[in-house]
Amino acid sequence: MKKIAFIGAGNMGGALIVGTSKAIGGENVVIYDTDGEKCIALQEKTGCIVAQSAVDASRRAEYVVLAVKPQIIKSVLDEIRPDMISRMGTTEQKLVSIAAGVTLDSLSQPFKAAGCDIPVIRMLPNTPCEIGQGLIIYCSNDKADSGVCGEIDSMFARCGMVEHISENVLDTASAISGCTPAFAYMFIEALADGAVRSGLPRDKAIAYAAQAVMGSAAMVLETGRHPDALKDAVCSPGGSTIVGVATLEDSAFRAAAANAVFNANEKNKSLGK
Repeated sequence: MKKIAFIGAGNMGGALIVGTSKAIGGENVVIYDTDGEKCIALQEKTGCIVAQSAVDASRRAEYVVLAVKPQIIKSVLDEIRPDMISRMGTTEQKLVSIAAGVTLDSLSQPFKAAGCDIPVIRMLPNTPCEIGQGLIIYCSNDKADSGVCGEIDSMFARCGMVEHISENVLDTASAISGCTPAFAYMFIEALADGAVRSGLPRDKAIAYAAQAVMGSAAMVLETGRHPDALKDAVCSPGGSTIVGVATLEDSAFRAAAANAVFNANEKNKSLGK
C-alpha cells in the first residue's frame, strides 16, 4: 500500500502533490483527477502513480486526501466511502480533506454511522506549497493521534510551514493563509504598475516588487519584531516612504486589507453548508 493518495489534482491539489512527492518520493504518491492531462503532467514532473478512478486511488494508499472543492466533496466521499469501509478490517486508512468549511464532524459522521471511527484531518494549504514556501494549517479528530499528526507534519514538511491548530479557528486562519497569496499578487502587481508609470521596465518592476515583498515578510518571521515597528524603521522623517505610507492610509489600505480577510472568513463559514 502506498503512503498517500490525492483525489483531485487542480491548482491546490497539484501544489500538494509536488510538495509531498519531494518529501516521500513520487513512487509513494497516487493521484486521480477527472482531467487526465493534469495527472499525466504531474506524473512526468514528480514520478507519482496515476490511478484509474477515485475508488482505485483511495484503495491504494494509507492516507486519502480529498483535494476537491467543497461543493463536490460529498459526492466524491459518497463514491469512495463504501469501499473504504469494506476494507476497514484489514487496514486503517486516514481521511484528509482540504475543503474549506467542511467540518470534521460532517466528514467523520458517515463512517461512524457504519461502525468505523477513522482518523480524519482537515487541512487548509495555500498554493506556494508547490515551491516549498507555503503554509499548511490543519486540525484533526480524536482518532488522529500524535503518530498520525507526526506523519502529516513529515509528509508535508517540504511544502513549507505546517501547523496543527484547533478546528474553531481553522477557517479564520485559512482566510489569511489561503487567500493572502491572491491579495499579495494584487499588491505586487499594483506596486509594479506604479513603478512602470514612473518609467521602470515592466519585468524589472515586477521582480523588484516581488523581492521587496518577500524580504519584508522574511523580516517579520525571522526578527519577531512587530510589523508596525519594522514599518517605522523604514520611514525617515520627511522622507519618501512616509509620503507613500500616508498615500496608502488616505486610500484606506489597512481597512481594505482587514475587510478582505474578514469577508473571506465569512464566505468560508458558508462553504460547508
